[in-house]
Amino acid sequence: MDQRQALGAFAALSQETRLQIVRLLVVAGPEGMAAGALAEKVEVSPSNISFHLKELEHSGLIAAQRQSRSIIYTAHYESLGGLVRFLMEDCCSGHPEICAPAAEVAACCTPKMEETLR
Repeated sequence: MDQRQALGAFAALSQETRLQIVRLLVVAGPEGMAAGALAEKVEVSPSNISFHLKELEHSGLIAAQRQSRSIIYTAHYESLGGLVRFLMEDCCSGHPEICAPAAEVAACCTPKMEETLR
């Protein structure tokens, strides 16, 4: 992830409803959630949830897939992991063991995990 992508991701996450949506999708795992269920959980209207989902999808933090008559949204784990890796890239002035726990979490969100979740 480069600085431009990180700025876009942070901009998307800097809004309370969008942050709630991403957290819900991370908890939901690879099964994801339908837009209607997300709207109920964060207590916003269907048009409002659509706006926020579009912004998150544009930032690359979530993905959408049509299943029958519903659109199911999932967290894009590779992008979320990339965001954490971006923050930890040059961690702790040569003492990476300080950031090791966060780096391990970010490492779990690799393309390999992304494929496993599909």
